[in-house]
Amino acid sequence: MKVLVTGGAGFIGSNFIHYMKREYPAYQLFNVDLLTYAGNQDNLSGVQTSEQYHFVQADIADPTAMETLFRDEFDAIVNFAAESHVDRSIIDPSIFVRTNVMGTQTLLELARKYNVKKFLQVSTDEVYGTLEAEGFFVENTALAPNSPYSASKAGADLLVRAYHETFGLHVNITRCSNNYGPYQFPEKLIPLMICNALDNKPLPVFGDGLNVRDWLYVEDHCSAIDLVLHEGRSGEVYNVGGNNERSNLQVVHTILAELGKSESLITYVEDRLGHDRRYAIDATKIREELGWKPKYYYETGIRKTIQWYLEQGEWMNRISSGAYRK
Repeated sequence: MKVLVTGGAGFIGSNFIHYMKREYPAYQLFNVDLLTYAGNQDNLSGVQTSEQYHFVQADIADPTAMETLFRDEFDAIVNFAAESHVDRSIIDPSIFVRTNVMGTQTLLELARKYNVKKFLQVSTDEVYGTLEAEGFFVENTALAPNSPYSASKAGADLLVRAYHETFGLHVNITRCSNNYGPYQFPEKLIPLMICNALDNKPLPVFGDGLNVRDWLYVEDHCSAIDLVLHEGRSGEVYNVGGNNERSNLQVVHTILAELGKSESLITYVEDRLGHDRRYAIDATKIREELGWKPKYYYETGIRKTIQWYLEQGEWMNRISSGAYRK
């Protein structure tokens, strides 16, 4: 099987390539990544020399570059490629529309032209908007994105649905809760707090820190995508959640406790614009249809993540210095 992974030098994409290489040694894995600031070839150490792995640096929103790539005749596409940092989407929404919407449409059109058997769109629970203190997102929850980032992901999801309904393209959409784990770029909450705490720098917490997220260890997410890729019913959406709701402040307290650092490092900063209060996923559908369930409880996953960052000083130094981009 030949699988095209887009955005495979990013956080979740690189973890997925490691996972697929381990689980399917006969598969050919093609990684296309533009290598923006969040794309890091260091994330693929140990994979790059494998005959199973092939890398192309290109922009998914560039139809000419993508058409050249698609002549390799892929069996499946797993689309991770996306601008994903909410703060950056507030500063410049246009980049998010270009990559997340136009890039996805480019891939869909070529998947249709070249008869790709499965197109899997990796999306986010943020497309559903925000929840009150009770309730969960289910697959038929109305889309109500509140940031330029989540709006661009919702737009991409609707295009994926349209290509299924109009052209009969075999698609799936997965919508995951907040991922954490190895190789996450340190602008996101958990790696940022780990890195700052290790350096005894202030830990910036938005607002009151009580915004709640459902935390999903990245390897559990990869196993869910694997199941949907191979067994998901065409046209279906599958929610993927860790059932590990924690507030941002709880996460920060966990990290400080594990590292033996003082809570005086916590610094409250002005809240993010349009900051959703709570996300929570109901993953009943993927559990009942495909037999998936997460292996990692939050307490296990967060310790495993902190330990990984403690052991990866060189990886973090190359990001801090900018050397990873060379």
